[in-house]
Amino acid sequence: MTAAPYRAELSIAEPEVLLALTGPGGELLQELAKQSEAAINVRGNVVYLAGEEPPVRLAHQFLSDAAELLRRGHELGARDVARALQGLRAHPESSLLDLLDGVILVSQRRRPVVAKTLAQREYIQTIRTHDLTFGIGPAGTGKTYLAMALAASALLERRVKRIVLTRPAVEAGEKLGFLPGDLAEKVNPYLRPLYDALNDMIDFERVEQMRQRSQIEVAPLAFMRGRTLNDAFVILDEAQNATSEQMRMFLTRLGYGTTAVVTGDITQTDLPSGARSGLAEARELLEGTEGIGFCRFSDADVVRHPLVQKIIVAYERADERRRLEGEARRAARERRRLEEGGAHEPRD
Repeated sequence: MTAAPYRAELSIAEPEVLLALTGPGGELLQELAKQSEAAINVRGNVVYLAGEEPPVRLAHQFLSDAAELLRRGHELGARDVARALQGLRAHPESSLLDLLDGVILVSQRRRPVVAKTLAQREYIQTIRTHDLTFGIGPAGTGKTYLAMALAASALLERRVKRIVLTRPAVEAGEKLGFLPGDLAEKVNPYLRPLYDALNDMIDFERVEQMRQRSQIEVAPLAFMRGRTLNDAFVILDEAQNATSEQMRMFLTRLGYGTTAVVTGDITQTDLPSGARSGLAEARELLEGTEGIGFCRFSDADVVRHPLVQKIIVAYERADERRRLEGEARRAARERRRLEEGGAHEPRD
């Protein structure tokens, strides 16, 4: 005899919240049913759920928390569902509010920047409470974008006098040769991602005005030498491509009233073979130091196209396989060396 399905329901009083919770053409609830494996139907202002108990409880928690977030002015789309459920499964003690309720208000004219994962929320809180924060993890996890949002918010609220954005001028695996133009034009290709993030949060004309008044400065890492940065929000992006010497130089530039964020992916360095990544060294030397925060992101925190997460996982598996194969080859060579050495030893 088949057990009766577990059932639950959720009443939503506000029509606008119910409409947002359903999504265009019901796509949000369809995605929730697919990802949670619970049957979901809406009649009137009530959402009905049925199925096995764990999926139904998970879907009910998502809907209850999502409704509260929507009441607070957050936006949710079908793409947020899988990531949110993944977070709820990984952190059963947390609510969706814990996972997503990290908001950065940059401008009244633009939508607030909202954390999409628990790691992003912790990253925002760490930056707000530490003078120096390291954000380490794969591409697409929002490390630079969130830091940029906090920097823009701090500047517009006059908590800092300027934003300084910097990154090493290192080609990603290819030589670009001599670039034409003056200094600004030569370094612009390296710094374009920082401009893009900034222009996504503040009107282009206002960004240009701030640049002209030196409130926003974008420069290669090499240009930081000899400076002291006071009352600033400083972001070092792509820090895995900073050498040990460059990282040490950058970290000793920080002055009073300054917040600094260092972001990078240690697994994707473009430094010459044999060169030591300054980000990897800084993590080893500074982790656990009071006043310095370290936040780690994983493929579960990727907020770009869903394929990006799968691509990252595939490459990480390949890297791990190559590492294990290399260790096996080294162990085999060592065994052969010992065997050959033992064969030539004189016998008593």
